[in-house]
Amino acid sequence: MSAQAFPYRNDLLAPYLALPQGEKIQAEYVWIDGDGGMRSKTTTVSKKVTDIGSLRIWDFDGSSTNQAPGNDSDVYLRPAAIFKDPFRGGDNILVLAETYNNDGTPNRTNFRHHANKVMDEAKDTFPWFGLEQEYTLFDVDGKPYGWPKGGFPGPQGPYYCGAGTGKVFGRDVIEATTACLYAGVNISGINAEVMPSQWEFQRITEQWGIKSPSTPARRRLERRWLPHQLQHRAMREPGGMQAIEVAIAKLSKRHNEHIAVYGEDNELRLTGRHETGHIGSFSSGVANRGASIRVPRHVAAQGYGYSRTGVLLPIL
Repeated sequence: MSAQAFPYRNDLLAPYLALPQGEKIQAEYVWIDGDGGMRSKTTTVSKKVTDIGSLRIWDFDGSSTNQAPGNDSDVYLRPAAIFKDPFRGGDNILVLAETYNNDGTPNRTNFRHHANKVMDEAKDTFPWFGLEQEYTLFDVDGKPYGWPKGGFPGPQGPYYCGAGTGKVFGRDVIEATTACLYAGVNISGINAEVMPSQWEFQRITEQWGIKSPSTPARRRLERRWLPHQLQHRAMREPGGMQAIEVAIAKLSKRHNEHIAVYGEDNELRLTGRHETGHIGSFSSGVANRGASIRVPRHVAAQGYGYSRTGVLLPIL
């Protein structure tokens, strides 16, 4: 079945969003399904939510999201974080939720549960991490948004941090990411990437009839992944470069073990070409975009800060 885009009629919706809700608000529970996609559903709450503990543990049909069998289909949604809802506005909220089985164990898709345990174990080191989600905008026909139908754009070069007609595609979608700031989501910035139609962020694209899958790249121009930066307090303080080098040395000894859990299809992207390291070997360097671990130039110069990877991580 071919996909079809239906126009998002903000002009029709606006009068209804402007209606008073009284004291009641709507809470949109959002979770990750069994295929790595997003799902959500809405519950009405009797008054403004100021404490996440006041939200109920909800449930959903996991057999319809590839998260449970049909004969035992209920999966629980436990609220993990709340944000202001930039789509409905007012006191309405978005609720990011974890998925749990009926016996209290985390669902197999609940990676946040395990990540949270690791962070708790390392809390005395005061870890910080940043995530840079790269993705490509696609039209409903499965072709990159703005690309010539039946053809290809010019070779990469003018698109990275590009400005101007023919160099960027979908900037109006990207400008709408101010919704993140409204919601209270910490974002450090945005930029166009090396391939036309390659940007960052997701749900807003629904209103433009655009898709933004985050599967690994298969074409020469494509480069979609989730680089991340990680540092603990010793790395952030003067002299921290030594701690960074110790961490890199440890990572180098377990490269294959780490690659095994960094998500699927990385062999399609980590080819050693197009600003990637090779999946079969570990490398590091200052300002080296072809390395497994890259230390930014300014970090090496000042002697402390953070390092950065170029791997695709399964993140909730």
